Order: sequence, then structure tokens, then C-alpha cells
Amino acid sequence: MPAELVLDARNATGESPVWHAREQALYWVDIPARTLNRWHAGEGHAMWTANEMIACIAPRADVPGEWIAGMESGLFSLKPQADGTLAATSLAKVEHAMPAMRFNDGRCDRQGRFWAGTMLLDMSAGARVGRLYSHARGDTGDTGNTGAALRMDDFIVPNGLAFSPDGRTMYLSDSHPTVQAVWAFDYDTDTGTPRNRRLFIDMQPLPGRPDGAAMDTDGCYWICGNDAGLVHRFTPDGRLDRSLEVPVKKPAMCAFGGAGLDTLFVTSIRPGGIDLSDQPLAGGVFALRPGAQGVAEPMFGT
Repeated sequence: MPAELVLDARNATGESPVWHAREQALYWVDIPARTLNRWHAGEGHAMWTANEMIACIAPRADVPGEWIAGMESGLFSLKPQADGTLAATSLAKVEHAMPAMRFNDGRCDRQGRFWAGTMLLDMSAGARVGRLYSHARGDTGDTGNTGAALRMDDFIVPNGLAFSPDGRTMYLSDSHPTVQAVWAFDYDTDTGTPRNRRLFIDMQPLPGRPDGAAMDTDGCYWICGNDAGLVHRFTPDGRLDRSLEVPVKKPAMCAFGGAGLDTLFVTSIRPGGIDLSDQPLAGGVFALRPGAQGVAEPMFGT
């Protein structure tokens, strides 16, 4: 079944789709536009604007109606306002390795800890200054404790974060053209510690760069093939199982949603300054019926 257009959003960089089960609504961000977006089948599209770029989000269980977000200067709690803005409360500042950096991909583990990576805005520089952080409920942010723990470094564009259904495997990619690798880690759910890093997928010979990811109930890893107009499904042993097409070249991230978590929503990128005649829907949000069921995304602070 072909991809269905959900919304011709024309996002510059549509990222971090999250299905909100209680609201039966899809949320996502447009990074350079600094917007948090919401789509509901019966209510249409709503949008709120922040003071910094928003890269990744997760709903808060401890503060209903608010979102934890990785932005430019750190992690924030965002609360949508009636005037279309976002009230932002700092949760954790980070000291970037270089100026002109921001957060990129992020999500919660099965225990409600928030994980997110950083990158240099100028991706073409290929600078290995990206870092991976985690933040748990109760981290104070006091002097000497930023509230965001540095967990790994030496990335260019950390991406593709996901956790297996049982939470015991963590996945992480680097989507830069010179890397294009996805790694798997054994994950200690009690301490939130990843160990035993190993190559899960080498995407250099495959179509598309690894971008945002989602998990299904079979433990399969779905990842957007950026530049190839595909969403790939890999089995737990790293075998490419299937590839589904979307009508744009740069799908960015996917998320399972719908009442039965059997719809795969895909956000995308609308590159500036290029001919879009062959992909007029670039930057749109799409829905696929993949014949698989997703795993509900945990909320922060559960």
C-alpha cells in the first residue's frame, strides 16, 4: 500500500515524531523553524514556536501537558501556550565542544530516561564533536552537576536512537556520509548504562543514510534511509527485511502510532535552494501501513 500524505507541512527539517496515545495525536518538530507541531485526525494541525531550535522531544509523565526537549543550549521543558508560543524551563545546560552546535536525535529509554545527541550545525565540516547525553528525573542541575550526563563522544551526527521492546538493547547511529553506521549496545535497564558496543548495520552499501528510527513488537529496527526515499526494516540480527517507499527523497524519522500502533508515520525534509519539481511533497508527513505493530514510546519520568 503506497504512502499516504497526512499533512503537506513543508517542514524544512521535520523530525522527532511521537505518537501521544492519550490524545491520539502525532507530535513532531521542525528544527530550523523552532516549532512543535501537533496533528489530530479530527482537529487538524496546530503549531507552537520556541526561542531556540527544537530537535527532539518526549512527553513528560511527571508534568502532564509538558515536553522534554533537546534544543540548542541544553534540555528544556516546553509547555504550549494559547498564544502559539512555547514556555521553556531549563532542565540542563550543556557545554558544547564547539560554538554553533545543537541537539539532534533523542528519545526516552523504557525506564523514562531521556537520551539525546549533539552535532555541529555545519554538518559538511565533518567535525567529530558530537556527544551523547542522558537525563533522568531527579537530576538537579546544581553547580557541578549539569543534570545531563555525558555518556559518549566522537560522533559527527549521532542519530537513530532506539531501545528494544525489553529495553535491554540500545541502538545508535552516525548518519554522516563518511560513517553511515548503526551500533547496538547491551543496555543495563537498572543503571541506564550501555555496554558492549558492536556494529549492527553498515549502511554504506545500502540505499540512504541512516536517520531517525523506531521499533516494532518483533524487535525489528525501522530506520529512515535519508536521500533514498525509503524506510528500512532490520531484524534483530541486523538483516535487511524490507524497504518501504515514501514520495520524497529525504525521510527523516519514523514513529508508530494510531489506535493500534500499526501506522508508521514518517516526517521529512524540504531542502532549500533546490528544484523540488520531482518531490513537491518534500517536508510533508506521511503514513505507511507496514503490517507491523510498534512499541509505545515511554514518557519522561515514568
